[in-house]
Amino acid sequence: MSSRLKGKVAVVTGSGQGVGKAIALGLAKEGAKVVTNNRRKGSTGLSIYGEEFAKKLSAEEKEHARQLSGDAETVAREIRDMGGEAVGFFGDVGDFKIAGKLIQTAVDKFGKVDILVNNAGTFSRGFVWELSEEAWDYVIRAKLKGAFNCIHHASPLMKGQKWGRIINCTAGAWLGAVEHPNYSAANAGVVGLTRSVARELYKYGVTCNAYSPLALTRGTISLSARAKIMAEAGIAISAGDRPVGRVSVQAPPEGLAPLIVYLATDEAAKVSGTVFKVVGSEYAIYSEPEEKQVIQKKTGLWTVDELVKEMPKTLLKGYKSAAAG
Repeated sequence: MSSRLKGKVAVVTGSGQGVGKAIALGLAKEGAKVVTNNRRKGSTGLSIYGEEFAKKLSAEEKEHARQLSGDAETVAREIRDMGGEAVGFFGDVGDFKIAGKLIQTAVDKFGKVDILVNNAGTFSRGFVWELSEEAWDYVIRAKLKGAFNCIHHASPLMKGQKWGRIINCTAGAWLGAVEHPNYSAANAGVVGLTRSVARELYKYGVTCNAYSPLALTRGTISLSARAKIMAEAGIAISAGDRPVGRVSVQAPPEGLAPLIVYLATDEAAKVSGTVFKVVGSEYAIYSEPEEKQVIQKKTGLWTVDELVKEMPKTLLKGYKSAAAG
């Protein structure tokens, strides 16, 4: 145990296993008191696609999944066993009132909230024309609404104490992922939420950043296994079905912890509104959005005929659609 975060209180949503668990343990090892969280008691199983699919996982994949299993209480117990302070909270942060109870639990148990890590999330598959309303709402609720709910309840406390760290989980899908329109939208929403909250709270000593992880989780195990099963069945694999790759196996969730701890320290007081990518020991930051090219008509408004002639020569010169691959 270290003392870099001694006296700080952290809430980590979705911390019963995988990335969230690694983050909760990392914060605790630096001295933070932690409230862990997931929806309900008990491991959520070996596969995100259900137990029938889990039966098709290889022995190695099953073992990886077992190592990543757990819930809020098992993680809190692990923190206490290593000499830290932690309490588990079961509940769906996509529910506004339950999110409020989660934040209040930190206050009741430890007196305040200094660090909020919005790690909870989920995903489902389907092209936009086949995705159900329920599948859309399910993913948006878990990821984007859950992050808003927790920030809404925690930010007044942080604002009042003039210190706080909000760290949100997004994913590379925020750039647009095939067969994941709901997941892409949720993660893009997290980026927008992060940048907005960062601007609103910076003057109060509260920062807000986001991390986009690629690590060995039940999700990457399931996606890789699904792609393998489809290939063996002779089913064409779309871009959305391709396994994440060996890098995910070589990048344990623990690679996230040092970055999250750093962002929670006083040394990172001026780092806010930034999206970080993390793959094992490789860290990166995304560039800031900016206008690449501008055209302006000196008098009057553009006509369609004028744009047909002007666009290829100026605004779209050298352009290649991101959708073209």
